[in-house]
Amino acid sequence: MGSTDTTFTLLDHTADLGIVVTGADLRDLFEKAALSMMKIMIRKGPAGETASIRFSVSGEDYADLMVRWLGEILYLFEGEGLVMTHAKIDSISGFHIEATLKTVPFNPEEDEVLTEIKAVTYHRIQVVQKNGGWKTTVIFDL
Repeated sequence: MGSTDTTFTLLDHTADLGIVVTGADLRDLFEKAALSMMKIMIRKGPAGETASIRFSVSGEDYADLMVRWLGEILYLFEGEGLVMTHAKIDSISGFHIEATLKTVPFNPEEDEVLTEIKAVTYHRIQVVQKNGGWKTTVIFDL
């Protein structure tokens, strides 16, 4: 699925699933949050040919930006049938992200859906600077 340094903690939450992700800086945090969500959702089989997708997303603050960022990646899977294998934040300024994602088509014969996420929620969402790094808490509606 890509990076082996993704660090996240699962949170018990009734009918939902939450994660806590830490990062050295904002780019690292948003990249790790995206990879963590995909690791929860999909066990990827043999990789197909990757495609690069560039997109941008804006939010009202970092918490809103996180929900919108993860929501766009979730849409790529649910709406387009694409599994994100790598996320690279090209720039993050204010509350705007420019990113390049590596994706492969979902193949139900080789890939396994581990968790069906319906939505990224605003419930308990936070993005905070802590101990010289950044931390986010995200709750997913299952």
